[in-house]
Amino acid sequence: MTNLRVGHGYDVHRLTPGRKLILGGVEIPWEKGLLGHSDADVLVHAVMDALAGAARLGDIGKLFPDTDPAYKGISSLKLLREVGLLLEEKAFSVVNMDATLLAQAPKLAPYKAQMAMNIASALGIEAEQVNVKATTEEGLGFTGDGSGMAAHAVVLLEKKERIPYSNGLPGK
Repeated sequence: MTNLRVGHGYDVHRLTPGRKLILGGVEIPWEKGLLGHSDADVLVHAVMDALAGAARLGDIGKLFPDTDPAYKGISSLKLLREVGLLLEEKAFSVVNMDATLLAQAPKLAPYKAQMAMNIASALGIEAEQVNVKATTEEGLGFTGDGSGMAAHAVVLLEKKERIPYSNGLPGK
């Protein structure tokens, strides 16, 4: 049995006036924000779904239901830390992740490095294990017309070897 697991996550949120735009834990000055029960961080949501999928934890809807008032307005980075703890309990470590934001505007290039650092910090991994990209869809679809944003994430997890114990002593 292999100790490597791949997960893919996808999330989408509608853009709306009157909300902060939070992506990768970075507040980006812009005229609209993403609509959702939490802070609606579409990037972190895709990352969490990818991690949950690779570890067979279900998805973020199962882990953090939007019907639970405890998650109203919560930082998605806080939820990502919780996913990291669940991974640790199941003896998984992140090898690497690659994520893509799909948004016509605003320009996200100045924020990508901080997004990667925030995600890495929440998971207790190195920033070089996280890659964040952003692209437009050339004016096509809901991201292209500015009515929403989406994100994809792919992660590779490794299951840590557990040392067998007998009578509480290694090797007995």
